Amino acid sequence: MSQIFGNPAQLGYIVRDIRAGMDAWLAQGIGPWFYFENVETDYFRHRGVDSPMRMSAAIANSGALQIELIQQRNDAPSMYKEFLDAGREGFQHVSYWTTDYQTLYDKALALGYQVGHEGAIGGEQGRFAYLENSGTPGTGTVMEISDVSGSKGVFFAHVREVAESWDGSEPIRQLN
Repeated sequence: MSQIFGNPAQLGYIVRDIRAGMDAWLAQGIGPWFYFENVETDYFRHRGVDSPMRMSAAIANSGALQIELIQQRNDAPSMYKEFLDAGREGFQHVSYWTTDYQTLYDKALALGYQVGHEGAIGGEQGRFAYLENSGTPGTGTVMEISDVSGSKGVFFAHVREVAESWDGSEPIRQLN
């Protein structure tokens, strides 16, 4: 548990091939995967500047912990692209979920965190921000905060519930 952010809810991995990533996790018995080939963001900003970043994402749960795979689909500025351009692939962020997003966002900024990129999916209750600070230079690992007070939170609860009783059928469930 983080004294700043609370309990971690998700581990995020940046991959070059999301299908291969899902297959690798399936081989470990983790699934089913809920796959979005084209994630639609309401807005996306990298280091304070609007960016036309496009991505695919897949999520699955292992117990209470969600695993997220992200594959960027273009060369637009993002922390995902920076991560890959630095020769990395794999674990990139720890996500903390909140129903009081603005308070946590303001607290993180007051403590010296800087926003690397941020956006929203599905309206204001779907906001997210990837945060960096001087305590994590060179690690490539960032903190994400994600608003789960709206439909995204309901969907994440559904993913967890399905994983709890998953029998191995329909290992990849493409949603768009």
